[in-house]
Amino acid sequence: MAWMWRFEKTDGTEVPPAVEPEEFTTQGDAESWVGEVWRELLDGGADQVSLFEDGTKVYGPMSLQADAG
Repeated sequence: MAWMWRFEKTDGTEVPPAVEPEEFTTQGDAESWVGEVWRELLDGGADQVSLFEDGTKVYGPMSLQADAG
């Protein structure tokens, strides 16, 4: 199994990630990675991410914006 992120603007347009991801073997590894680098991804132009397993969307888009509240 391969877990991968798709990096997008708010309109769904795909953008290149500011931090190059690896190919993750578990969902937990993928989620931990995005939790560690989300600020750099946001600063690099991605507004949201979606998680895929072997090409099938698992969930997303998930905003990288910090909650204002």
